[in-house]
Amino acid sequence: MDRLTSMNVFVRTADLGSFAAAAEVLRISPQMVAKHIARLESRLGTALINRTTRRQHLTDIGRSYYERCKIVLSEAEAADAIALEMKVTPSGTLRVNAPVTFGTSSLAPFITQYLAQYPETQVELTLSDRMVDPVEEGYEVILRIGELSDSQMIAYPLRPYRLIACASPGYLMQNGVPETPADLAAHSCLVYGIWSPQAPCRWQFYQDGKMQEIQPAGRLRSNDWRALLHAAVSGYGVTLGPEDVLREEIRAGRLVQVLPDYDGPSRPMHVLTPAGLRQTVKIRSFIQAVRETFG
Repeated sequence: MDRLTSMNVFVRTADLGSFAAAAEVLRISPQMVAKHIARLESRLGTALINRTTRRQHLTDIGRSYYERCKIVLSEAEAADAIALEMKVTPSGTLRVNAPVTFGTSSLAPFITQYLAQYPETQVELTLSDRMVDPVEEGYEVILRIGELSDSQMIAYPLRPYRLIACASPGYLMQNGVPETPADLAAHSCLVYGIWSPQAPCRWQFYQDGKMQEIQPAGRLRSNDWRALLHAAVSGYGVTLGPEDVLREEIRAGRLVQVLPDYDGPSRPMHVLTPAGLRQTVKIRSFIQAVRETFG
């Protein structure tokens, strides 16, 4: 006889107050109930239930054993549930929101790999730099860059979103290599965003705990990172962009990092899901894959 089965029979018998009642619920004979309990008592070397012709009750040891058996059976049931749930294949449509540049350059290639791994899933990816309301707009997973303020979200930290400065080898050969952030004043800078004179763009660099800030100037500004990347590769200036993207261009020899002794701006990045949303297999699997890739 299986010990867990015998424990379950014992607990049911104690709860229902008789062998016959436990037998009816468990759909076995009263004789089989008695065998399960006798087996436990033989194993333990002590009586668990005092039986008379009219009633039965737990012994002192039986009461303690009963409480422990309930814990053991509960833990065994939870373990089975976890194992069964892990076997479920992620499926269905997942609605994801992410910032434009990160979503286009880094998240989109990740999502295609995720879809290949889980062919029963579909992803609706919306890219936007505004702060979305996940509950109102129906997003299940959100990627955010910057400090968090929404306490209604479950947040998992990822590696920081770092920016580095780069230019093409041809541009640097023609215009020289900047040695300090201040040297960028003599260079054409490719600036992300559309800035007004009242709120000019600032690039910040850090070295030995000290920050140096410059106001970049150049012939091209854009709110689309892909336009700036194309211009940088084409030799039109120095750009400050996401490290994850620029590393690929550096490895390919299309760009060279400038000011490597300085740290560029860095902001925290998280993957989030609404706190009140049920954690389905598709959500958990996607978040886990994001954390493994970008964590």
